[in-house]
Amino acid sequence: MAGRREKKRWGIRIPGVLLLMATMAVLFSPVGPGKAIESPVSEPEPPEVMTPQTPKRTVSKRQPGKMPEQAVSDVSAEEPDAAPAQEPAAQEAAWAPVPESEAVEDTYFQDVIFLGDSRTEGFSLYSGLKEGKYFYSVGATVESVFSKNVWTLEDGSKVPLLDAMAKESCGKIYVMLGVNELGWVKVETFQNQYAKVIDRLREDHPDAQIVLQSILPVSAKQDAKKTYVNNQRIQTYNEAIMALAEEKDCAYVNVAEAVTGEDGCLRPELTFDGVHLNTQGCRIWLDYLRTHSV
Repeated sequence: MAGRREKKRWGIRIPGVLLLMATMAVLFSPVGPGKAIESPVSEPEPPEVMTPQTPKRTVSKRQPGKMPEQAVSDVSAEEPDAAPAQEPAAQEAAWAPVPESEAVEDTYFQDVIFLGDSRTEGFSLYSGLKEGKYFYSVGATVESVFSKNVWTLEDGSKVPLLDAMAKESCGKIYVMLGVNELGWVKVETFQNQYAKVIDRLREDHPDAQIVLQSILPVSAKQDAKKTYVNNQRIQTYNEAIMALAEEKDCAYVNVAEAVTGEDGCLRPELTFDGVHLNTQGCRIWLDYLRTHSV
């Protein structure tokens, strides 16, 4: 029994030993553990990379001579248009007396009304200008043009200057007033009353351009008399008129500079009495208006 058991044990052990030997042979082979065995067949192809499919677009057929319509993107939104740059506001030109310009023809004065005192009367008589209309009176002031009946109408009645010219059509009104007011106590009184004249002219002639003329100077002989009719007083009144012109948006024509000499007085060859202009003086006055049109 013992001999059979021993044989049986060896019979079981031999296959186990053979299996062990085979395993060791694999482990200690030249290929080494962990290395792949080269295959006699060609290398396997790399796995196929799946390309993500893009959604199909519907393409319109292009007609000859026409550009293809641009596809509308449903992803990005259009950016809002940038706000247009604002242009800087134009600055208003500073007010100034009427500057010198190219001389105009006398037809320029066809729609002009000249309003004034005895100096305007002399201008109508001696300047040679045949155009325009004149309303004047000796001794006229910014107050008397409202109240003093000095202008004779066709029916023989007399009315103030402003009433006489109220119904006259015109495009421009040239005013020459102030020399007879030089004796007034306050310059402010003159300026305030002059403002009322402008307001009345605007009321009667809303479409007309109002032109204020500077008061003409007097001669050195007249200035030396030390009366209220002197050039220093005239200069003060002219400053008031110029300020009024700016305030009331009127044109200001400094005609006085055309007849003033280096001494600041009326040039003696342009006057016959030291106050009023002669023919030469009136023509210089007209030439100045021609080259300082509004």
